Amino acid sequence: MQTIDAFDRQFPTDDACKAYLVAKRWPGKVACPRCGATEKVYALKARPFHWTCKNADCGGRNGYRFSVLTATIFQDTKVPLKLWFKVGYLMMVSKKGISALQIQRVIFGEDSGSDWRTSWYMCHRWRAAMRGDAFKLSGVVEIDETYIGGKEGNKHRNKRRNVKGGIGGKVGVIGAIARKGNVVAQVIDRMDFVTTERFVRQTISEDVSLVASDQEQNYKFMFYGPNAKHEAVNHSRGEYVRGVVHTANLDQFWSLLKRGIVGTFHHVSKDYLPLYLNEFSFRHNHRKDIDAFGSLVATCGA
Repeated sequence: MQTIDAFDRQFPTDDACKAYLVAKRWPGKVACPRCGATEKVYALKARPFHWTCKNADCGGRNGYRFSVLTATIFQDTKVPLKLWFKVGYLMMVSKKGISALQIQRVIFGEDSGSDWRTSWYMCHRWRAAMRGDAFKLSGVVEIDETYIGGKEGNKHRNKRRNVKGGIGGKVGVIGAIARKGNVVAQVIDRMDFVTTERFVRQTISEDVSLVASDQEQNYKFMFYGPNAKHEAVNHSRGEYVRGVVHTANLDQFWSLLKRGIVGTFHHVSKDYLPLYLNEFSFRHNHRKDIDAFGSLVATCGA
């Protein structure tokens, strides 16, 4: 990831940002966001970064006009694209995330009159764009679950659910990570066999060589693939590593996620937790990408 000084030199104006967005959004020809066609799409000379699509099943004779911002997270907002880019950049370089209040201070300034809700909205739009890759995990994969939320005894009286146990009132999250690869995390309502199996089928490839997990009963099902096997360590008995069988990589990801929630955001509701999982997962999956910000911009299509 480039330095902030290099970032500012690369994107000094909105036009520079728009030119970069065009290159990332349409690496080949400009495509109509309504019909997806690349033919009969003409640039409007009088309006830079605007086009018209004159395909019969789209705009027809009058044409469908669109800009580089159409059908993106930036559409219909009054915030300059230069500031949108700066927010996205700060989110990518902040290992444990950056709060909307801090974005307001850094980008807009405390005396600008801008409401922190603008920063909050922009951050959530970026998080919504940070969708996970469609490729399933392969090789050696770790799978485990964790629970997000404070202890019942530490909550205000009117927010307590009176649920006993260490996970009472918390939100369940299941995740899988490929050794030296990508991570996938998902909020779940209940940790049962059906939910766990569905997650595995959606995220783990058939050619997986080993699935390592904790000694959880719901993980004791047959993983498909002729060479696939499942082994577990028993954390409750103090067993964390047995040869190549461990969940250390996923445990590190959970630790970073929880430190970010507690130290940066302080509180994350169940409704918005999937967006924060998007952010932390995307940042982890592109940690070695020299053009991580470019990969982020490429996902901004609504």
